[in-house]
Amino acid sequence: MKRAITCGFTLLELLVALAVFAIMAIAAYSGLHSVLFTRAAVEEENRRLAAVQLAIFRLEQDIEQTVPRGIRDAYGEPQPALHGGELLSEALILTRAGWDNPLSQPRANLQRVAYRLRDGRLWRLHWNVLDQGGSVEPHETLLLERVREFQVRFLDQSDAWQNAWPPAASHAAANSHPLESNALPHAVEIILTLEDWGAIARLLPLPG
Repeated sequence: MKRAITCGFTLLELLVALAVFAIMAIAAYSGLHSVLFTRAAVEEENRRLAAVQLAIFRLEQDIEQTVPRGIRDAYGEPQPALHGGELLSEALILTRAGWDNPLSQPRANLQRVAYRLRDGRLWRLHWNVLDQGGSVEPHETLLLERVREFQVRFLDQSDAWQNAWPPAASHAAANSHPLESNALPHAVEIILTLEDWGAIARLLPLPG
């Protein structure tokens, strides 16, 4: 009697098929991992871009609505409407208009605002009152992280750049005539130096 012929795969053929399948699976996983990594990187860049745009928008909004209204600090001393410079703890301090009051609270529509760089983070500070007759603590809002430098320059009435405002030459006169310290520059230049994107500069004109 003749034996029946059995059809099937040999062990070698099975091993070859498994090896091919493993190679294809590794290639597919590598491609999927690359796609997921790229997607995560793009989403992180989008979040970073949105944060930078929001910080610059807040700066532009505050600076372009600056008003010549000085204040009195916690000691009753007059302070200029706009104050800024490298040697200050807050690189930029100003009084701005247009403070929304949707709840009709008993307060002015002017707001005292400051910007401070601390430990690589840019903070926006604001006070609920202008003239700080008592010890009034500001409200802090984190605007941007990974900031290396925050620099401000001021374009004065003679179109000369000043690294501090009010200018040092007029500081003594402003002490004897507080209203003179409320004079505003023509424009303010801000330079944000980020750890990942480098320097971003904006030149912002002031009202009038």
